[in-house]
Amino acid sequence: MGLDSPQQVPASGARWGFGGAKRPLAAAPSGCPARAGGPAAAASARPGPGGLQPPRPRPAGSGCRHLAARGHSGLRGAGGRHRAMLRALRRRWDRYKYRFVPWLALNLRRERRTLRYVPKNSQDKIIPDGDVFLTLLKVFEALFINDLSKQAQVLALCPEIRRKYLEPPSPERTQPGIDARSGRSQRVRSPEEVLFDTLGFSITRDRSSLLSAGTGVFVSKGFVPKGTVVSMYPGTMYRKHEPIFFQSLGNPFIFRCIDGVLIDGNDKGLSRAVYRSCSRRDGLGALRACDSSWLTAAPRNPLALGHYVNNCAQEKAANVCYQEFDVPASFPVELKQYLPNIAYSHDIESHLRCVVLVTLRDIKQGEELFSNYFTVVN
Repeated sequence: MGLDSPQQVPASGARWGFGGAKRPLAAAPSGCPARAGGPAAAASARPGPGGLQPPRPRPAGSGCRHLAARGHSGLRGAGGRHRAMLRALRRRWDRYKYRFVPWLALNLRRERRTLRYVPKNSQDKIIPDGDVFLTLLKVFEALFINDLSKQAQVLALCPEIRRKYLEPPSPERTQPGIDARSGRSQRVRSPEEVLFDTLGFSITRDRSSLLSAGTGVFVSKGFVPKGTVVSMYPGTMYRKHEPIFFQSLGNPFIFRCIDGVLIDGNDKGLSRAVYRSCSRRDGLGALRACDSSWLTAAPRNPLALGHYVNNCAQEKAANVCYQEFDVPASFPVELKQYLPNIAYSHDIESHLRCVVLVTLRDIKQGEELFSNYFTVVN
């Protein structure tokens, strides 16, 4: 019989050992099989100076204590794995539930404070499109002049652009830090400084004030009046018929416009690769069709942080709102390099869709931006 095979202990408390010698063993506790070399055998008689010594007494039930401890630790390990799996599923559900129509239908009424209602067939315009256009034009021109030393190829390719920016500017176009005689920047400023000098505020990413909300967007400097374009939502634009299934898997950054147009603001994975591919496709030499720097930690367009703006909560009311804006054909070609959006399909007949964030009230320095993720068209 093998050394580790379990055997039933006779009532006399003895069993046969190797060579037929009979050695007295302590009786195993009820329900616990004795194993040679195991807990029960450890209490067996051992030879001493005077021959065989009687077995040492052992507390009742100690033979099964080790096995019971191992069983409990196994149960604890399985329970920990189950809890980790449930937490992972909960995180996935928290990201997906906002795209699950039955859940939305049941929970919209409970979250009225976090909803925004607009009339049926509304274009959802907080400010006129003309104001959005002028704001973007103002910021992008200031960025272009600040980057003028890097625009040599663009200026050489388009003489009209060279004349536009190198001729003495008019007094109303003169901005802080710009040499009025040459149009060249006296000092290369950061994009955040350009935004502050142009609109009177700057924004930045930081840890959100909401618990477990991750990254948020804050007004880092200055003051933002009501009705001001404060940020842009970057990403690839998809029309209704264009494929976005694989990009949408596990992606919480897809923005749906009122007319069904989608904007994928994810800066990682497949979404990132698609955006970079489309940006290289539509570029024309030195004239870039969009800005890809929002995919990095140092965006050239300081407004392209809208995908990090968190949804409002019961204790944090919304202070900004999304507004759709179609880029007109008259948009200056040299300034498209600062647009943080690109169309998935190259279609010269359709306008590029952008989404800007407009302030609903005055916002002071240090405040976090909160939006309404859901707009109910009624």
